[in-house]
Amino acid sequence: MGIAADIALILVAALAGGFVAQRLGQPLILGYIVAGILVGPYTAGPTVVEIHDIELLAEIGVALLLFALGLEFNLRQLARVRWIAFFGTPLQLLLSIALGYGLGRLLGWADYASLWLGAIVALSSTMVILKTLMAQGALGTLGSRVMLAMLVVQDLAVVPLIILLPELGDLRDGLPQLGRAVLQAGLFLAAMIFVGTRAIPFVLRRIAAWNSRELFTLAVLALGLGAGYATYLAGLSFAFGAFVAGMVLSESEYSHQALSDIVPVRDIFGMVFFVSVGMLIDPAFLFAHLTIILGLVAAISVGKGLIFGGVAHMFGYDGEVPLAVGLGLFQIGEFAFVLARVGLGTHALSADQYALVLATAVTTMVLTPFASRATPPLAALLARWRGARDRAWAPRRAPPPKGTPSTPAKGP
Repeated sequence: MGIAADIALILVAALAGGFVAQRLGQPLILGYIVAGILVGPYTAGPTVVEIHDIELLAEIGVALLLFALGLEFNLRQLARVRWIAFFGTPLQLLLSIALGYGLGRLLGWADYASLWLGAIVALSSTMVILKTLMAQGALGTLGSRVMLAMLVVQDLAVVPLIILLPELGDLRDGLPQLGRAVLQAGLFLAAMIFVGTRAIPFVLRRIAAWNSRELFTLAVLALGLGAGYATYLAGLSFAFGAFVAGMVLSESEYSHQALSDIVPVRDIFGMVFFVSVGMLIDPAFLFAHLTIILGLVAAISVGKGLIFGGVAHMFGYDGEVPLAVGLGLFQIGEFAFVLARVGLGTHALSADQYALVLATAVTTMVLTPFASRATPPLAALLARWRGARDRAWAPRRAPPPKGTPSTPAKGP
């Protein structure tokens, strides 16, 4: 049966895992990841055979999620948090790369492998945090806008990292490729903004006039995935094109209908992505290297959480926002899997280092919903502590000397 049997197996396993997770009051993505472990190649029982094909379907899930994100997160929203997005995110990336590099050196890795670990650690997961925010009903809050803006810029940084890191041995050839990638991304973004904002609404109006919801949904999906394919042909991220198409479509009068139509498709392919993440986990390797993995998870979670929270505070955000950003973006993201595969293919990472990175990344993903859920109570606790501190340090008026009235005497 091939891919058809694999899809049927994934659907059944995801349904069972999602049901158990919901009954236990846990996020659905946790159930999907566990389902992926059970149907993956490292466990006994029914196993997915065409793993490469499932990974391709998972990539469509990432693209559709970012397409839907673009529909909800329009250009005006991005402009409101542009300073932390375009200036804070590069700072976060540099600090996180330094964190990962230091951890690699502590593990005895070579400089080049440690640099790859730093780049992998620097990226957070759009897929995980978006699903977490949706489950918590937190989309639209200031903290969510800051997180999503930073994630968008992170996703844009994936392509330069993929091009530059393998070429570090020969910068003379690598830098021109990086320049071309940045130029192509800029040209595509400009074309979609200036041409797409005029052409796309016109095309959708014509299709809507056909009075067929099915054809309208197909047109929306073709737009998002077609834009992703265009950027893929240009050597850029497939998901980047889908996101830009969503942002452009968000400016049209059909954005709400488009979003409601693609949500079921997005959720199905998103489920495939999380199952594919679980399929990467080898439980035997996980238990054999449990101490190292837990140490990396703790160091990365605390380190990245402090970096994200500190950057948010540095750019003028206070109250719950830095806490939400730190607890929401500490994980290693899905694009880190792409980077790790490139590192393995170029022999920058060994097979054991690659497996260690995957296990650490998936563990941080699993922890994200629990950490993010702790934001409101921790924010309330922090506010009470600050209030008590301010009251303790508030200047107290000295009592009046004995024999003097405590209030001014009234005149005659």
